[in-house]
Amino acid sequence: MFEKISKSAELVLKKSRGSHDWEHTQRVLRLAVHLAKKEKADLKTVKYAAALHDIARHEEDKSGGRKDHALLGAKKASLILLKHGFKPDFIEAVKHCIECHRFRSGRKPATKEAKVLFDADKLDSIGAVGIGRAFLFAGEVGAKLHNPSADILNTKPYTQDDTAYREYMVKLRHVKGRMFTREGRRLAEERHAFMVLFFKRLGMETEGKI
Repeated sequence: MFEKISKSAELVLKKSRGSHDWEHTQRVLRLAVHLAKKEKADLKTVKYAAALHDIARHEEDKSGGRKDHALLGAKKASLILLKHGFKPDFIEAVKHCIECHRFRSGRKPATKEAKVLFDADKLDSIGAVGIGRAFLFAGEVGAKLHNPSADILNTKPYTQDDTAYREYMVKLRHVKGRMFTREGRRLAEERHAFMVLFFKRLGMETEGKI
């Protein structure tokens, strides 16, 4: 059943941009399984939540960020699981994980499983992969390569100012301090350090200093 539902999620995610595609979901799934084992979280809940967590991402992107893919995705996931005969308690557990995985939502995960999904998704947004995804997203929305002189607080998402550096300043540099699991915090430390060095060097290279 997991393979069947994962396949349906893969088909949906073909509509998504490369920064939030099926490959991203697969990486999150692998990280989530690793964290779940470390945290002794329910593996079944974590796996289904990870596989389905971004099924509404393309709708948020199409709306220019006005729609919340976590809330929409939680509803869609609930309907999928209900259709396949899963028990209400399990559906609610998966729904909570998906509702709370979005960094900017302010909704806090209350279960081990939700904390695991949040951390797994955030780990894929930092480090080498996170940098790659930030530049990929910037290209998708038509942003510049770099905008160190821009007033970050007055820039807007989904515009030419939505560069990888803006994403780093607005979100990515804060991810390390928002992790919920012990293993997530451990993995985030190294990824964060690499990211800091990268953006420092990017600034120096674009200014012609090295």
